[in-house]
Amino acid sequence: MERKIAGVAALMGMTAIILGAFGAHALKKYLSIDQLASFETGVKYQMYHALFLMFVGMNSLIGEKAKKTIFRLIIFGVIFFSGSIYLLSTKPLSGIDFSHIGFITPIGGALLIAGWGVLFWNLRKPGR
Repeated sequence: MERKIAGVAALMGMTAIILGAFGAHALKKYLSIDQLASFETGVKYQMYHALFLMFVGMNSLIGEKAKKTIFRLIIFGVIFFSGSIYLLSTKPLSGIDFSHIGFITPIGGALLIAGWGVLFWNLRKPGR
């Protein structure tokens, strides 16, 4: 499981850098300051959670069951949170109104919070 988590973390980190560069250079011409700031928020949270997953994958204080739970929560959290922000903020470029999926952004945020909560709960157990 550790290799899988670390591999996904590396992929998430790599794509966050690619998307960040894309936003800073290519999207600058097409999006407003607010839309770029939103896009950047998605990139930041993706990168934060790539690093978080790397920490989880390489940490021996966290049990296997907790690692699997955290992994799933963070993956879906990033897809829902950052993914929806990417789609919502690039409407001028795609021409597609994704406002009907805006409700999944806070669901993604809640999944990310839950992932941190599982880490906290697991680390506070005696004997770890």
